[in-house]
Amino acid sequence: MTIKTVGIIGAGTMGNGIAQACAVAGIDAVMLDINDAAVQKGVATISGSLDRLVKKEKMTAEQKAAAMARIKPTTQMADMKDVDIVIEAATENEGLKLRILKEAEAVIGAGTIIASNTSSISITQLAAATARPGQFIGMHFFNPVPMMALVELIRGLQTTDETHAKVEALAKALGKTPITVKNNPGFVVNRILCPMINEAIFVYAEGLASAEEIDAGMKLGCNHPIGPLALADMIGLDTMLAVMMVFYEGFNDSKYRPAPLLKEMVAAGYLGRKSGRGFYQY
Repeated sequence: MTIKTVGIIGAGTMGNGIAQACAVAGIDAVMLDINDAAVQKGVATISGSLDRLVKKEKMTAEQKAAAMARIKPTTQMADMKDVDIVIEAATENEGLKLRILKEAEAVIGAGTIIASNTSSISITQLAAATARPGQFIGMHFFNPVPMMALVELIRGLQTTDETHAKVEALAKALGKTPITVKNNPGFVVNRILCPMINEAIFVYAEGLASAEEIDAGMKLGCNHPIGPLALADMIGLDTMLAVMMVFYEGFNDSKYRPAPLLKEMVAAGYLGRKSGRGFYQY
């Protein structure tokens, strides 16, 4: 069975990005959110994103229209009944995700796969809360979804080879490059990336160099497209702190302790771009 229709729960940044990637690749997408305003905002974001591609002549107006026609916006979970896979892309809150998964499972078909776009919650744990743990997998997209080539496929302890193969084929059909990882806090990319950013915060707090110099060092010395402190501001310092706490508690290892300055800045409300101030002013 090839996946022809994808159900996406959540029309926010990640959800609408996944819906856009599906529609552009010729795959039908049903995009759900809690109210009409949230769904329409997601549709408007996709439309604006495709308009930019048309303007750059990477897509024709006809191709844009065809892609938009493949997206079905909805606020009703019942509209998920005929999809081949449901991708949950809700806020990073375990209680919320579990509630959504139960609601989805009540309407989807017996053969339908469930995937979660979580970046930190255990796939094994989420799978265990469903009646189809073998058909459950992590499908971690990166932001911005239409641009980023990577998808982390996270196998829970229960994920079957068949489920993994189907989802791997879907990732490739979306033009992505999947990597397969075992279930573990932070999976692969965030496990390496977030401690690096945390270390940059220690370096800054110790006064070894300015924020600009630290970022210039990593951009020019390691060929990173963006420096670690500017990236922390983009991710959100509250999100960074939450991820480091997941590692610290999950591995029970002091090497993952969050930098004291990170905690202090979050307490002050200096969260990065979204609050107008982090390591830089916005």
